[in-house]
Amino acid sequence: MKMTPLILTLPALALAACQQQPADETAATGNAAMPAGNAMIMAGNNASAMMPNAPVAAPTNAAGYVAQAGAADLFEIESSKAALEKSQNKAVRDFAQMMIDQHQKSTADIKAAAQKAGVTVQPPKLMANQQQMLEEIKAADAGRFDSVYVRNQRMAHDAALALHQGYARDGDTPALKQTAGAVAKVVQAHIDRLASLPAA
Repeated sequence: MKMTPLILTLPALALAACQQQPADETAATGNAAMPAGNAMIMAGNNASAMMPNAPVAAPTNAAGYVAQAGAADLFEIESSKAALEKSQNKAVRDFAQMMIDQHQKSTADIKAAAQKAGVTVQPPKLMANQQQMLEEIKAADAGRFDSVYVRNQRMAHDAALALHQGYARDGDTPALKQTAGAVAKVVQAHIDRLASLPAA
């Protein structure tokens, strides 16, 4: 009978530990203050942790949209150049060439709409998470290349779709909103095509 109080307290202690665990893990990993870009980097290293459809706050100002759209296109182009060099899969190579062609076009379309609206267009620069995914693609060996490329393409396209749809809905410049809506349809078509690739 003297053991009973101890036995009864063990479940309570275990429950308290479980309730405290997420906070401890958050503190250990720094997730509480982690920017969205860094969260995507972690997801790139652990595909199961990525939630592609998680809501992303798209910029509503023209300059912010143009900068992020340019970065998204740059990632698609550079990662797809790597795919043309390293992939042995014809379907993947065909997709990569389409990415280069169509994202170069979307860059030109957005740049033209921005200039027409009087918005200054700076040379595109990859964001930290995009640079991480590009490096991962370039570093992948032949056996893993297609799966890494397709996985990162899917994450990048999900983010791009949220960007273009968000600006098309809430953006501050009519000409750019129209272009964003058109580009969003192209990005959605790319997502649909990704689902058919062998490495998807």
